Amino acid sequence: MRGYALRAAELAGAAAGPVTSVALLVAGCALLGVAAAGGGGAVVAIVLAAVLVVAVIACCDRMALSAMLARPVSEVEHPELYRLVRELSKDGRLPVPRLYLSPAEQPNSFAVGRGPRSAAICCTEGLLRVLDEAELRGVLGHEIAHVSGHDLLGSSLSAGLATGITFPAGLGRLARRPRRPRPGPAGSAASAKPVGSGLGLGALEQALLLLFGPVAAVIVRLAVSQEREYRADAAGALLSGDPVALAGALRKIDAGTAELALAPDGRRISVGHLMIASPFRPEGLARLFRAHPPAGERIRRLEALAGYRR
Repeated sequence: MRGYALRAAELAGAAAGPVTSVALLVAGCALLGVAAAGGGGAVVAIVLAAVLVVAVIACCDRMALSAMLARPVSEVEHPELYRLVRELSKDGRLPVPRLYLSPAEQPNSFAVGRGPRSAAICCTEGLLRVLDEAELRGVLGHEIAHVSGHDLLGSSLSAGLATGITFPAGLGRLARRPRRPRPGPAGSAASAKPVGSGLGLGALEQALLLLFGPVAAVIVRLAVSQEREYRADAAGALLSGDPVALAGALRKIDAGTAELALAPDGRRISVGHLMIASPFRPEGLARLFRAHPPAGERIRRLEALAGYRR
């Protein structure tokens, strides 16, 4: 009975965050509606917020995968990846999730979906390149632990809501047209510069992110907590059977994300909390979205789980 009570408490805690985020969003829309058009405006705003939440629940997995340009991966293309996921899913008594591959060079991974039957796991090409089989098994165990721990709906819903809130920043990106290189002598710097090679975000996109980003960050921080990563680390290590391998994978991922940090644009910044490690540098607006505990503490706990002492 005690085990069932603890499990019920964990499920209640996992559901509390998304409910709070949705309630905050609806309340904010109602206040805006009242300010704009009184009581009638509040009703319209609440209806629009409800429609947004339903649409996000239906499309949250596709929104997150498209933000990382992920594509479905076949078993013929990556048989070892499928084998590992199938074995871990069988050990965890879960349906085998769909597998996706992102072209990002940064080593990272995430799970998304509304529940075990709609779950999808996405790995980056950089992850498959830098990890050995034991480390990859540990990372996949971590993601499957998120599925079994009922973390998916809350984290995916918050990612979808944050994407919707920061959507105007994407319009700012579309308004910024790439500059074409000036005609110049063959081999000159002007003729060799590729189209749209400017670094960073456009001024309009940055301004819109500064305006809407903090609201999206509140939604994310209310829906997810650092404890879910600790729980997924422990459960994933037990599922894969090798806490030390997962600790080694986290070391490589932490180094890779620092070296190959992604640009926190309006789409990716809303899904960064889904990943096993934050894909952005801890600076600027990206700091508001950080939902990951320190990598050193995660590694210490995993090594302690394996019996190592410091």
